Amino acid sequence: MINKMNIVSVENISKSYGMKTLIENFSFGIHQGEKIGIIGVNGTGKSTLLKLLAGKETPETGQVIKGTQIRVEYLAQDPEFDPQATVIEQVFKGETKEMVLLREYEQLLQHLSGNYDEVLGAKLLTYQAEIDRLHLWDLESEAKATLSKLGINDVNAKMGLLSGGQRKRVALASALITPSELLILDEPTNHLDNEMIDKLEVMLNARKEAVVMITHDRYFLDHVTNRVLEIDRGRLFSYEGNYSYFLEKKMERVQLEASSEQKRQNLLRKELAWVKRGAKARTTKQKARLDRFEDLSNQAGFKEVAQVEIALTSSRLGRKIIEFHNISKTFDGKELIKDFTYTLAKSDRIGIVGPNGIGKSTLMRIMTGEHAVENGHLEIGETVKIGYFAQDTGSMDANMRAIDYITEVAQLVETSDKETITASQLCERFLFDGHMQYSRIGDLSGGERRRLYLLRILMSAPNVLLLDEPTNDLDIETLRRLEDYLDTYAGVVITVSHDRYFLDRICNKIFAYEGRGKIMIYTGNYQEYLAYYQRQQQLEQQVQQEKKVQAKQQQEASKPKATSNKLTYHERKEKETIDDEIEALEQQNAQLEADMITHAADYQTLQTLMASKTEVEATLEAKYERWEYLMEKE
Repeated sequence: MINKMNIVSVENISKSYGMKTLIENFSFGIHQGEKIGIIGVNGTGKSTLLKLLAGKETPETGQVIKGTQIRVEYLAQDPEFDPQATVIEQVFKGETKEMVLLREYEQLLQHLSGNYDEVLGAKLLTYQAEIDRLHLWDLESEAKATLSKLGINDVNAKMGLLSGGQRKRVALASALITPSELLILDEPTNHLDNEMIDKLEVMLNARKEAVVMITHDRYFLDHVTNRVLEIDRGRLFSYEGNYSYFLEKKMERVQLEASSEQKRQNLLRKELAWVKRGAKARTTKQKARLDRFEDLSNQAGFKEVAQVEIALTSSRLGRKIIEFHNISKTFDGKELIKDFTYTLAKSDRIGIVGPNGIGKSTLMRIMTGEHAVENGHLEIGETVKIGYFAQDTGSMDANMRAIDYITEVAQLVETSDKETITASQLCERFLFDGHMQYSRIGDLSGGERRRLYLLRILMSAPNVLLLDEPTNDLDIETLRRLEDYLDTYAGVVITVSHDRYFLDRICNKIFAYEGRGKIMIYTGNYQEYLAYYQRQQQLEQQVQQEKKVQAKQQQEASKPKATSNKLTYHERKEKETIDDEIEALEQQNAQLEADMITHAADYQTLQTLMASKTEVEATLEAKYERWEYLMEKE
């Protein structure tokens, strides 16, 4: 049961950018323990709302009220980082006294490594005492454990040397471990593979504090959230439940609004008929009917939500598409693809899955000709026209107008209904109105840029569509429209995606990277692949367990059977002295611990003492085991 104590109150906030009002008179509360997902079409103000909650921006009207003890932690879509900072320093980037203390402690440790200084050694002791007082050792351990769960194992690596995805995971780890009563996450699943997303679900579900997030991942929303806030046509709607509950209740709301509008239209027709009969406002009753007609006419009617229309054609595709013949590819000495053979069919809807950095995007770049293969060869049919929707939209000129970016491809486009429309009309179908078409690309939101990029790819009429993380930054409504379009798309679809819902919805085959360049091919969608993979893992674990049992049984059988349970002469002598030896080792261990405290400021001596203590403890453990053996045999 969620504790309904209110921790943040939002009262009639509004926010505009230029001529566009994104948020107008929004009011709601955030309660302790809530997991809130915010959804809406790109450009409706979702990220702006998060920034207002986090205090990164100020509302033009209204206010965001937080309790004096409420700490807020915010993870942006593109978090900033210090390229010279180590991973662990970046994790402790926060400005709370706990984060500052741990960050300075880690920096001091790095400096002292091999460069002992008496003054700094004394300062290290001061830091250790303060960390003890604030009980922060667990927080440091939690930080390293969280990094490990997110696939970051080298805590001393420089941030500038990490990939974009790795940097995002470091920022996510920082947000997760920073003490806060409200955690705000903007697209936290971007750049995470499926295994990482599963782990993040577990971490957020275990979290007792409130979480507010924007995410396109519908399975993630369904598994984590217990409340959904939807921004729809400038209004804010709240649904007390997960994503499935939201879908049910939104459908009911839309039907109710449509029904109310139908009733209003019927009343208007009746009133209009009465007015046209020439009624004169000579009586109070007649005047009231005229006033009623005016009121009904001026009411804002129900408007269908503007939705992306994807109705573009594809080029004819011949019999021969793309054939892989024993292709191999290495990068920086790492084998990404080894002896891969496959012939594409027209019906293929392929999802490529595997951990980050294993080479999934490389297979796409080989098809586009961006990467060459070292062994084997690739054959591409003459009619093949590839459309490559890459992860990175950095090649888009931020100073170019949106309409110019589209007309570079074509001025006129033929739709799947054989209708010829202008580039401007096509933009409108992708929710770029006249004002947005003449806006700079740099002024569009991240999701709007992705949608514009998708439009440019599709309007070139490709018959082999390569989608590299297509769900990143696209809103859920656009994803639904894209999925519907792909249902009837006449060409081949190959996608790299960590969005499990998208993979289930689109794919009929899975290419799974399983390490050392090995790509396995499975028939079915992602859930079917996952079920098969899990069964195989269970079978392998069973086999390994059985092998261990057999090995142990063989080992026991091969041992020479003791002719007597009595102690030998040497064992009796050993038994007489072992208690004294254990006592001496325990005293030596205690003395080493005392010496470590005494020499805590002497880094080199401290290292020597620690090494000696490790050796003594290992000897002591062996003596304990020997003592148990002698006692049992006697």
